Amino acid sequence: QVQLVESGGGLVQAGGSLRLSCAASGRTFSSYAMGWFRQAPGKEREFVATISRSGISSYYVDSVKGRFTISRDNAKNTLWLQMNSLKPEDTAVYSCAAKQGILIATNANEYDYWGQGTQVTVSS
Repeated sequence: QVQLVESGGGLVQAGGSLRLSCAASGRTFSSYAMGWFRQAPGKEREFVATISRSGISSYYVDSVKGRFTISRDNAKNTLWLQMNSLKPEDTAVYSCAAKQGILIATNANEYDYWGQGTQVTVSS
């Protein structure tokens, strides 16, 4: 098992940047592929980005490609999401998640553990 705690959310103006962190404890962090998801008011949970156990492979939803970067440091048991050029439509609760196995995934139901989420609000 692994416990996940997000931080770094907040209020930012359009065009600004935020860096979200996800701190992991418990089972070895490097055993899990990781992902970031978000849920805006009145919307379903949406996949944002995923990264492989080693950090070699990653994948993003089209709407954030070129703006967001997912990364990890297994020695620090930490996952990050660097968000640049933020838009009002990026406003959501962002959650990190961990999945067993070596494959990255875009479907939320493939992930086994979830953090509590952190609010990101982008003003226009």
